[in-house]
Amino acid sequence: MDCAVDAAMSVLEGRWKSTILCVLAKWGPKRFNQLVKAIEGVSPRMLTKQLKEMEKDGIVERRAYLEVPPRVEYSITEKGMSLAPVLEALAKWGRENMFYNLVEFDTEKGTVTRDEALADEN
Repeated sequence: MDCAVDAAMSVLEGRWKSTILCVLAKWGPKRFNQLVKAIEGVSPRMLTKQLKEMEKDGIVERRAYLEVPPRVEYSITEKGMSLAPVLEALAKWGRENMFYNLVEFDTEKGTVTRDEALADEN
């Protein structure tokens, strides 16, 4: 990659990656089914794909526990947490220049809604 920005964006490209990072940063380690429930609109297949890419890039860790039944949790790595200020800056820019809010956190339910229609409500 010729440009450092391209390198950074390649880690974040994908419809759900920023949302996954926000969920893991805000609420800590989650099991796969918890992520599916927390991120409204993501399909299990797409979540699997995005998690694998993020694990390969070292921003998400997959930890399998040797239990019966087996348990797998995903958490954000230190490298992934270093993206938090970048995501905050991008969110600020988006609010100020494009949309008021495309991601809505419901802390009581522990869910995230990501919908273009939210931009029209604000």
